[in-house]
Amino acid sequence: MGPKLVLFEPAKPPFFLQTKPNSWFNMMMKSPVKVAVEIAARKKIIAANWKMNLTHREAKSYADLLWTEVGVVNEIEVVLIPPFTAIPALAEALEKSPVARLGAQNMHWEKCGPFTGEISATMLRALDVNYVVLGHSERRRLFGETDEMVNRKITAALSAGLRPIVCVGETLAERDGQRVEEVLKRQIQEGLKGVNSRQFHDLVIAYEPLWAIGTGRTATPEQAEEAHGFIRSVIASVSDHPTAAQIRIQYGGSVKPENAEELLRQQDIDGALVGGASLDARNFARIIRGAVAVSA
Repeated sequence: MGPKLVLFEPAKPPFFLQTKPNSWFNMMMKSPVKVAVEIAARKKIIAANWKMNLTHREAKSYADLLWTEVGVVNEIEVVLIPPFTAIPALAEALEKSPVARLGAQNMHWEKCGPFTGEISATMLRALDVNYVVLGHSERRRLFGETDEMVNRKITAALSAGLRPIVCVGETLAERDGQRVEEVLKRQIQEGLKGVNSRQFHDLVIAYEPLWAIGTGRTATPEQAEEAHGFIRSVIASVSDHPTAAQIRIQYGGSVKPENAEELLRQQDIDGALVGGASLDARNFARIIRGAVAVSA
């Protein structure tokens, strides 16, 4: 079943919305029918982040097999995000079998220059890339990317016509220290500085709790939903309520065929950014079919 056009009437708002008079929760209470329609209109987005895996030859075989498994999918949006070296081959494969759109895993904020090993938004657009993952936890943790750097990349991507998938999320220590709200709020506010209301509609937010990436641990649907609701409330505070109601927020963190559908049934979870489970085309196809079932 897909999103239901029903009034959102919990007995009590989630912990992060209590005692906040201008919260996302209270906005929904003021205009429940309008918000329900906006929720129903959010098209789920399922993205495969291959990270540093699969060659250009393997990418073509993957696309062919995925096409065989799922064919044309209209109910949801599917994005394949290969390493840079596989982008041209995958772009060619997707021209023949348009099962998904094309994404990239990173980019520099400058258009060109002496930045050895980097790639620009202009270069990605020339390869028919639509989406770019920015601020991934591995980039922040392993390569020292700051909120300011992520912000510069986001604004550059938007200016070039790319759609950023902006990753945010807390570590286990931050969650155990009751700092989830603080971390998510900072990453969103700092990362999205200077983004105007029109540009917000080209953004996708991916909530990725670091403690659930590559560990086999997954946030429960309730934990994920709670964090997504808070993220939406922060988006409302830095833009406006209609924008917050329309922006898509994915969940990422050990998503696999066995748990994807339950996660995607949550009110504020609009898709999944899938890592390891996306490396097998058949497994990823199962996740896609689950998302279609939820959206039907």
